[in-house]
Amino acid sequence: MSHNRNEITLLLIEDDDIDAMSIRRALGKANIGNNLIRACDGLEALEMLRSDKVPSPYIILLDLQMPRLNGLEFLKEIRKDPKLDKSVVFVLTTSKDDEDIAASYKNYIAGYFVKDQVGEEFLDIVKMLKGYWKIVLFPKD
Repeated sequence: MSHNRNEITLLLIEDDDIDAMSIRRALGKANIGNNLIRACDGLEALEMLRSDKVPSPYIILLDLQMPRLNGLEFLKEIRKDPKLDKSVVFVLTTSKDDEDIAASYKNYIAGYFVKDQVGEEFLDIVKMLKGYWKIVLFPKD
């Protein structure tokens, strides 16, 4: 049985309010009506995931530069957690640093996007995500 893509929850882990608003706006422009839940840092996101506040299936959109628990630390945490280790994560960050990119892929991310262009190019990222969950089958819990 395939999932209706509207059932896929998006968990946005982003500390910057303006970036979060831009992402929300871009999703709206692309007619993506998926449930979007926002956590302001990695610690809040872990708490939400571990207490089942994020309905499954979900896709995580992860910023790297955040206070308290940054994106890479968050990735390491979920990959150690048997309940969360299969999470689909796309990194959405301002960092073009090769070390950040390599470290992210080492933690099994599905894609790495630089968000310095939150204009038309960002809409392309959103459309790619929309295409991704239309064709990918998610495991049942």
